[in-house]
Amino acid sequence: MKKLLLILVAACSLVGCGSRDGKHVQSVSPEEFEYNVDRFYDLAILRYRVPDFESLSLEQKALVYYLSEAALWGRDIIYDQNGRYNLRVRRTCEALYEKYEGDRQEEQFMLFEKYLKRVWFSNGIHHHYAADKFVPECSEQWFRAACKEAGVELNDELVRVIFDPTVMPKRICQDAGKDLLLNSAGNYYEGLTQAEAEAWYEQHKDTSDEPRWIGLNSKLVKRDGQVVERVYRTEGDGLYREALAHVVENLEKALEYAENDEQRLVIKKLIEFNRTGDLKTFNKYAIAWVRDLNSHVDFVNGFTEVYGDPLGITGAWESMVNFKNVAATDRTRTLSANAQWFEDNSPTDKKYKKKECRGVSAKVITAAILAGDCYPATPIGINLPNANWIRKNYGSKSVTIANLTEAYYMASQGDGMNEEFYLSDEERRLAKEYGALMSDVHVDLHECLGHGSGQLMPGVGKESLREHASTLEEARADLFSLYYMADPKLVELGIVPDEEAYKTQYYHQLLNGAMTQLVRVELGKNIEESHMRDRALIARWVLAHVDSVKPEAEIIEREGKHYLRVNDYQGVRRLFGQLLAIVQEVVSTGDYEQACQLVEDYAVKVDQDLHRELLARYQPLGIAPYKGFVNPVYQPVLDEQGKIKDILIRYDEGYAEQHLRYSRDYSVLPDVND
Repeated sequence: MKKLLLILVAACSLVGCGSRDGKHVQSVSPEEFEYNVDRFYDLAILRYRVPDFESLSLEQKALVYYLSEAALWGRDIIYDQNGRYNLRVRRTCEALYEKYEGDRQEEQFMLFEKYLKRVWFSNGIHHHYAADKFVPECSEQWFRAACKEAGVELNDELVRVIFDPTVMPKRICQDAGKDLLLNSAGNYYEGLTQAEAEAWYEQHKDTSDEPRWIGLNSKLVKRDGQVVERVYRTEGDGLYREALAHVVENLEKALEYAENDEQRLVIKKLIEFNRTGDLKTFNKYAIAWVRDLNSHVDFVNGFTEVYGDPLGITGAWESMVNFKNVAATDRTRTLSANAQWFEDNSPTDKKYKKKECRGVSAKVITAAILAGDCYPATPIGINLPNANWIRKNYGSKSVTIANLTEAYYMASQGDGMNEEFYLSDEERRLAKEYGALMSDVHVDLHECLGHGSGQLMPGVGKESLREHASTLEEARADLFSLYYMADPKLVELGIVPDEEAYKTQYYHQLLNGAMTQLVRVELGKNIEESHMRDRALIARWVLAHVDSVKPEAEIIEREGKHYLRVNDYQGVRRLFGQLLAIVQEVVSTGDYEQACQLVEDYAVKVDQDLHRELLARYQPLGIAPYKGFVNPVYQPVLDEQGKIKDILIRYDEGYAEQHLRYSRDYSVLPDVND
């Protein structure tokens, strides 16, 4: 078991909230806070504030602390899920980084350092978004010599894994016609073909009224010609048992500080699930979590989103600890209270609508810790659980993460994007006046209502759309949000200030989906990530279906540069509604053939000439297209009896410093999990 790191806090110099003149600073304004931490390759590292943490009760602070410890213990799991050799690569590179005694300003070392920082950011050796393998810019010869001089163990197999771009080139393969498992480097399957895995899932499919999510917390491996399920659990020979034991240990300590019986039940069921791996217990945990609406502190912890599995079945390990932003939650509460109106008035076919929207709860939260697949890169909104029958019968929780959107917004001020890519001052004016608000409204509608809308037809399950399920589910939620943000109902409800505000989000979504998100893609590559495919599908479909005489929106050219022009915003809304109806039907009926056609026609391929132009325009701006975070540090203060009397929060830990500490304090899995 891990020894809890309980540190008596001395006065120290901190960035933002911390110590000034030996006194702990209670708060710091967004304008005073130092958001930017580090920059390398196409990545920027930011800090995020945790406003109002000091206002929590001692019990709530302690709850946040132990839930955060439980979160950080899952770090090794996501590395291993992302690739069989990721832990060995990370540990080898960290050992060299710490033991290296040469000139750290020398070019080869600095190139190696950038590679290690990238490994930390991606939780492995593949790009966190594009899923392509990246290799060091330092030479293999230098790396071998440096490891030898520093006494770091190295073998030829690991060198090939690190330096050869043809070894495990893609973490997730979604290429039509290819075996998705044999061509994916992710560690969710071992020795199986796609057909063998799909046959196993079909054989073990749960068709009961309250089905278990078969495969959510397990790895399929082929041993002696037989498919074997390795379940993630602490009992027996459970996979990841060493890390999950520490997760359980800290969840048990969090129980002492649970705010109420509902939250206590959630934690108890999660502990039981981590021990046994029993999926019926997971269902009970998920239902209890949805029903816990009164707790101020909340959390996600475990095997959750399925984007990392080429078949969209096994959950990646992630965690986020948070507490309610009371002032900002009124907006999402209003949306939740009107969920049935939005469902009834959707442009989708009546048979795909829910007759009764149950338990749609939504809130704005303050993230307190990010971990696993939520760290360093993280979502700005969440809607869970993913099981459709739980959402239908018990509802779901949707959150918008206010302090992360604040950090993104504050760090992006004055970056030059709008000046370069927006067509005119009118679009820039709308963005300046309404951009931040409408971005939040889009996330609210997407998470609070979009994912919870609609229903599947009998016999349709998560596996029906296979590799395209995530793309189309995100497109469905985005389209629901886009369609409704232009509705007068939002003005009536006080969600948006007037009937003009939505235009900036329409412009941004079309421009980003059709053009500017391509700055995240390497020249010559296709679009791979599900959210990027979702945005491309929407924008390209709309632009392909505009009126041929009076186009509602179009890409135009001025002085050799391409821009988006919107001529009829309400016309664009009608097109969003038409596409929403199509996507909802595909998802509700599990129409795999039409799903393939939509994705392959609109979401994957890249116009190389346009792509080259966009990259040339983007490069001089010096913007990192991807951003992630370092976490704050929570430090317990003990009384003379060794009991917690306070939890202090610090923001002074650097990017490399944080990852090295996490590797020292929260790493127990073997290099390779067999």
